Amino acid sequence: MDLFAPWHIIILLGAILLLFGGAKIPEMMGGIGKGMKEFKKALKDDNETPSETPKEAPKASNKKEPLKE
Repeated sequence: MDLFAPWHIIILLGAILLLFGGAKIPEMMGGIGKGMKEFKKALKDDNETPSETPKEAPKASNKKEPLKE
């Protein structure tokens, strides 16, 4: 059994149309499209910029120095 039958989708779309009206829906979809476009652009920009890696810490020498008294 499917999660959404075709008549579920029709009822859902009808309810959305009643709530928001016919003129408001294209504006909402345009806003969602712009948001997705900006999100993808931000992800692309983030992946292109090299991440700063910390410089290697100086290695400790294994030589033991005699204690000075």
